[in-house]
Formats: sequence, structure tokens, C-alpha cells
Amino acid sequence: MPVLRHALIYLAAIFALGFVLGTVRTLWLAPAVGHLAAVALELPVMLGASWWLARRLAARRPLPSRRAALLAGLIAFVLLMALELALGMALFGQGARAWLAALATPAGALGLAGQALFALLPALAWRR
Repeated sequence: MPVLRHALIYLAAIFALGFVLGTVRTLWLAPAVGHLAAVALELPVMLGASWWLARRLAARRPLPSRRAALLAGLIAFVLLMALELALGMALFGQGARAWLAALATPAGALGLAGQALFALLPALAWRR
């Protein structure tokens, strides 16, 4: 159960930050600089916060192994993808196909790459 708790804490904090920054990106930044540039500006902030939180969790709620930390990151990633799909459907009326198609755009692919790194950060931050 510590792995699931770790994943949920990691996900909740980063999802909350992403919700705020995503709103700013979508409403104000993207119209000014374009979608790809907006994602490129948001991504370092999100990854920096993810790295900080992954290291903090590794210190305060250590998991027994790097494998457990990787599992926590993967659980957080899967839940993040599910939340993004659900949010897209609820707020924007976007279906699964449209959501997947958006991931195939340059901005979507960059965001997905960042989310994949988000999944790996708990394992990279793990300490004995």
C-alpha cells in the first residue's frame, strides 16, 4: 500500500499544479505564442516541481526499492492520463479519439514526453 499512497500523493500535487498552469497556458499563453511554445514554456516548471516533489517524497516517505518507486511513478502516470482524458471529456466535450489525436501533434507529443519523464522521476529520485 505504500506504493499506491506514494503514487496518489505525487499525482495529486502535480495534477493540481498542472491544472492551474494548464489553464494559464490554454487561456493566455497559447493564444499569444502558439501551442508548442506554450507547452515548451510550461514543461520545465512542471518537471522542476515533479523532481522537487519526487525527491521530497523519497526522503520523507521512502519506498523499499527503486522498482517500487518506478511502480509508483507508473501508477501516477496511468492515473494522470485517465484524469486528463476525463477532464477533456467533461470540460471540452472531447472524445478519446480527439484526445489521442491531440497527443500526436507537436505540442501534444512534447507534453506526453514530459509526462513520461514525470513517471520516471520517482525512480530517479529513489535513495537507499
